Amino acid sequence: QVQLVESGGGTVQVGDSLRLSCTASGLAFTTYALGWFRQAPGKDREFVAILSGGGSRTDSADSVKDRFTISRDNDKNTVYLQMNSLKPEDTAVYYCAAERWTYLHTLPFSYSRPSDYAHWGQGTQVTVSL
Repeated sequence: QVQLVESGGGTVQVGDSLRLSCTASGLAFTTYALGWFRQAPGKDREFVAILSGGGSRTDSADSVKDRFTISRDNDKNTVYLQMNSLKPEDTAVYYCAAERWTYLHTLPFSYSRPSDYAHWGQGTQVTVSL
């Protein structure tokens, strides 16, 4: 079955950097667009970033543009989220998700809603302290 396993979360201070990883198994990796979402306590799960199967197309939420970068290594079946200049409001559980999309160099028509994604990881906690 499909498994997505995140790692790399932790507690950091304001302004620090952190890199999350998500390794997938049980799927044809390049035929999926990979996304990152996050969920803070008491809030809805929100879109963070997405990357096309071929790695050439991305999009990210305005709140993280210029600070977060999504990338993937298709040889390792892994997607990454490099997070720089972290702020307290970035504190959340971060989830990776996979949406089947066989057009490697485009993004899906819809990708910012959790319901767009068929497969999810278990999440990794990121805490940014003052």
